[in-house]
Amino acid sequence: MRTIRHSWLYATVVSTFLFGNVAHSAAAEDTIKVGILHSLSGTMAISETILKDLYVWQIDEINKRGGLLGKKVEAVVVDPASNWPLFAEKARELISKDKVVAIFGCWTAVSRKSVLPVVEELNGLLFTALEMEGEESSYNIFYGSSNPDNKAIPSVEYLMSPDGGSVKRFVLEGTDYAYPRTSNKIIRAFLKSKGVADEDIMENYTPFGFADWQTEVAAIKKFGSSGKKTAVISTINGDANVPFYKELGNQGIKASDIPVMGFSVGEEELAGIDTKPLVGHLTAWSYFQSINTPENKEFIAKWRAYSNEPKRVTNDPMESGYLLVNMWAHAVEQAGSADIAAVRQALIGQKMKSPSGYTVTMGANHFISKPLMIGEVQANGQFNIVYKTKEAIAPKAWSPYVDANKGKVADWSWPWVCGGCTAPRYSTTTF
Repeated sequence: MRTIRHSWLYATVVSTFLFGNVAHSAAAEDTIKVGILHSLSGTMAISETILKDLYVWQIDEINKRGGLLGKKVEAVVVDPASNWPLFAEKARELISKDKVVAIFGCWTAVSRKSVLPVVEELNGLLFTALEMEGEESSYNIFYGSSNPDNKAIPSVEYLMSPDGGSVKRFVLEGTDYAYPRTSNKIIRAFLKSKGVADEDIMENYTPFGFADWQTEVAAIKKFGSSGKKTAVISTINGDANVPFYKELGNQGIKASDIPVMGFSVGEEELAGIDTKPLVGHLTAWSYFQSINTPENKEFIAKWRAYSNEPKRVTNDPMESGYLLVNMWAHAVEQAGSADIAAVRQALIGQKMKSPSGYTVTMGANHFISKPLMIGEVQANGQFNIVYKTKEAIAPKAWSPYVDANKGKVADWSWPWVCGGCTAPRYSTTTF
């Protein structure tokens, strides 16, 4: 099921005239090449490898159905090795040397921001399946997961509600890079709008791969001993999650005392942890493996059959990646071309029924609508869903809680073509 807001043919003609279509056409090629840009080594491999596998699987599925436009889709897999400048270098090679028409990749904000100027300069397309920090909208990027507007803010609202424990104090604990810092800037602004005082917010950052959590967890425990209900918002990323959650258990921090709401930990990260001491702690995603829908049962069964691992987990980034690669394929078919300008416009308005059971839509701001679900950690490493929104939420690219964003618009459909202006207008920027 798919829709499109405007005629892709008109958009392609206008785009070519205004911007100069420097995209690499796949028309004369025997295959349609796409790049897969995820860390298969280094500190982020624990999280990113599964997305590489997801994309290879879905491309294989597309080829089993006959490919696209009568051509085979070829995955060009590269390993940027958790090295942020290397992401940019590999992206440039994928577009300029390998002639890919789309790149599926980037987990961290810093890797995405390293690639952003490359895809904008070379007029490529980047599809990123990870939740992100907001405060960005690019003509050349499609964002397949949540941002603070439809994840962090409603998650904090849940914690502040009676159902979430009526939390009054917040620890903002994150890895030291753009996603946690920008997300926490927005969360702070939101908490301030709700009357939460600065002294009731503790903020701390640690490096990627951080392992010695005794001091940090002790500080969280002390901050939570004030008598006011306290919760942790965790934007810790990658393999640092394993020792962090282990130390929570070591220091006896129970969910009933100081619940941790994780924004970047899911089934894959918990697979290597004894989760029994962590039962009741929370995580917020738009998808959980434990969702009981016919679509999800089919998704899990096919994934395990493909990977030949009967117990292999699924997670939120996988679901987002699944949506992105299939929306891209639908757009290619709808446009009748893998041409980047045509596909970019055909993507706006694409709709799919996700494994979560929700119908999601790619917006004109290049953000997909996603539901919010909050899950409690179970002893088996899965999550019991304790809260979910009634429908998928279409997020704003620019947080309304940040004063500098008042009136900002992100709308890449014709005729606006605007990623951050304060009123809809024609763009004079050349891409």
